[in-house]
Amino acid sequence: MIIFETEADSTSIHKQAIDELQLQFSKFGISSNQSKVYIYLGKYGSKTAPEVCRALRLPRTETYRLLATLQNKGVISSTFQHPIKFSSLPLDQAIKLMVNMEKERVKKLEAKRDEISKVWNSIPNFHNEPDIQKDDKFQILQGENQIFGRINDMIINTKREFLIIGNEKEFLKFYHANFLEPLDKSNIELKVLTNSPERIPYVFEEIDRTKVKKIPKTTNCHCCYVIKDDEEVIIFMENSKSAKNITAFWTNSQAMLYSKKLLFNLLWSKSKSIPL
Repeated sequence: MIIFETEADSTSIHKQAIDELQLQFSKFGISSNQSKVYIYLGKYGSKTAPEVCRALRLPRTETYRLLATLQNKGVISSTFQHPIKFSSLPLDQAIKLMVNMEKERVKKLEAKRDEISKVWNSIPNFHNEPDIQKDDKFQILQGENQIFGRINDMIINTKREFLIIGNEKEFLKFYHANFLEPLDKSNIELKVLTNSPERIPYVFEEIDRTKVKKIPKTTNCHCCYVIKDDEEVIIFMENSKSAKNITAFWTNSQAMLYSKKLLFNLLWSKSKSIPL
């Protein structure tokens, strides 16, 4: 199984494409190994479960579980013949199916909103605690959906300033999540710091170049965080190829905000604008 092998002579051509596909599929709830099975069947044709197991070097029980899950999702099908052979749905059809499933899931959640609120309000409050809105709080955010959902909420509610610092991988994710263009078109003050803009120039094409600076190579900074109005900060804690494993830390702690903004302003003063 050439495209999934890890030897140096077989990795360079396909690995980046496979990693990108796994990242994109994860947004539809498709795990890394599920993606491998789908890609394998799509690129190598119909296969039996033992053939999938051997080619991808997966445990036998996990292979059958992965195939069953993908069948339930509708992105692979099986034959009635013996031995049973599995094949993947063409990519365009699979994407259309997954998009429609996500739309249907969101519709069901929206329909449940009023019902859930009604049930919640039917239960009285049994405490008289003082308002703690101004206390320092923190929250661990796990997975791309949770993290980007919180960032999107921050963007919507930004009144004055939004700061972003990150590397190539983070800005690619921000670009695909469509965060940057709406920020640039708003009236807020946007500042962006990155360490490799020349490798992903299209990410910053629609942004005013005065709002984007490149961190000097001499500065060993591999951090990624976003700050909204001196009120909230999200700090990325872990980089991972899997969207489910991305971890971030959200807080409104003034001490944390002060230290992170101090670092940002220091780097901003030492960084240069990106030429047009």
